[in-house]
Amino acid sequence: MLKNKRIFVLGMGKSGCAVARLLAKDNHVLITDVKCNDINLIDELEKLGINVIITKNQDEILDDSYDFVVKNPGVRLDHPAILKAKKYNIPVITELEVAYRYLPKVKIVGITGSNGKTTTTIIAYEFLKAAGISAHLAGNIGYPLCDQIGEIKKDDVLVVEISSHQLANLDTFKVDIAVLTNLYPVHLDFFGNYENYKKNKLRIFRNQDLSCLAILNKGDKEVYELTHDLKVRKSYFSSNGDADICITSDYIVYKGEKIVDISDIRVKGKHNYENIMAAILVAKEFGISNEIIKEVLDNFAGVEHRIEFVRRLNGREFYNDSKATNVDSTITALKTFSNETILILGGLDRGHSFEPLLPYLKNTKHIVCYGETKERIKDFAIKHHIDVTVMDNLEEATKAAYNISLDGDIILFSPACASWDQYKNFEERGNEFKRVVSELS
Repeated sequence: MLKNKRIFVLGMGKSGCAVARLLAKDNHVLITDVKCNDINLIDELEKLGINVIITKNQDEILDDSYDFVVKNPGVRLDHPAILKAKKYNIPVITELEVAYRYLPKVKIVGITGSNGKTTTTIIAYEFLKAAGISAHLAGNIGYPLCDQIGEIKKDDVLVVEISSHQLANLDTFKVDIAVLTNLYPVHLDFFGNYENYKKNKLRIFRNQDLSCLAILNKGDKEVYELTHDLKVRKSYFSSNGDADICITSDYIVYKGEKIVDISDIRVKGKHNYENIMAAILVAKEFGISNEIIKEVLDNFAGVEHRIEFVRRLNGREFYNDSKATNVDSTITALKTFSNETILILGGLDRGHSFEPLLPYLKNTKHIVCYGETKERIKDFAIKHHIDVTVMDNLEEATKAAYNISLDGDIILFSPACASWDQYKNFEERGNEFKRVVSELS
């Protein structure tokens, strides 16, 4: 617990405001952002005694009197205020790290990976809840842990989605059960290169000991090589067999015992089966029965904004995959469908290549692109002789995709880019897509 400290909170996103509210009870707190148009939010924070400063020159208001800098996960590691904090030897931590210092004795399930984190987190949480275990959902999934401190009791279980950005500034945070779903070269603009990104993922295991468990994707060569010498208990999942839980003869099988027929699982695709297997390994660590596992899977229809079915209209099916903020996530979505597809791409330009999409576009008859990346996507499509339409924004792109489509087509919004060129987050972007689709006639 932090008390009588001077805290500098960098970023007024969900996690930044949550941590400021928690710390304001016993500490001097300053929170800053480049912009904030929410007057009510500023007023609320100031009434709690929090000093709110909106400025582009955040480093200029940081001095060596502060005990901690709490960084919004999305703030770059080379941000001037972060570099200045290092110069002053001020520890830089994140909201999760702060929350950890306020927790009673609990068990923490931490889930990370390039893709599949959210799905795995939600399914694991649903298993625990269905078994009558007092569990809480938190982290990168959109529920700051600091907001839940008052509700968490001794011996509760926390199921926490942890992004690579959050891992970068964890210190004492200890995960009892750590899940690594997979590894792909993403967020390289943040970490500089793939090796740095992979080393950062290892931070989820850094405070584990022999009493802890690592749940790992044995079918992912990068995961296996990165983690094979961890000094913890390990359980493996794989869609290719030869693991503690795997797919055999169209069944998910745990240590030789059939758990569920994959034809009875509502969400489809190898990636979803891998997420489910990872979550089952969590469930088995808590002794949850096969009956409860099957009951949860019978009712699980997927995660909002992740290959989410939106609507069928005049023979077309619309899918919202706004959470696909990188090329690998879009590849996962493309592999899910066999019908002719119209693909909507676009968003923030991080300079990443779209070439890895090419082998998975055999069913894609048209690309509609928008946003900062629209010209680069257009060039990519023309280079590979794929029909392409360029629009300015998502609403125009969605309407264009519908006008181009025919009966039986899939209209897939899987942007392969972050949302921040035109939206606050991928959720806002996905909701915009669903709104436009709902208004089509």
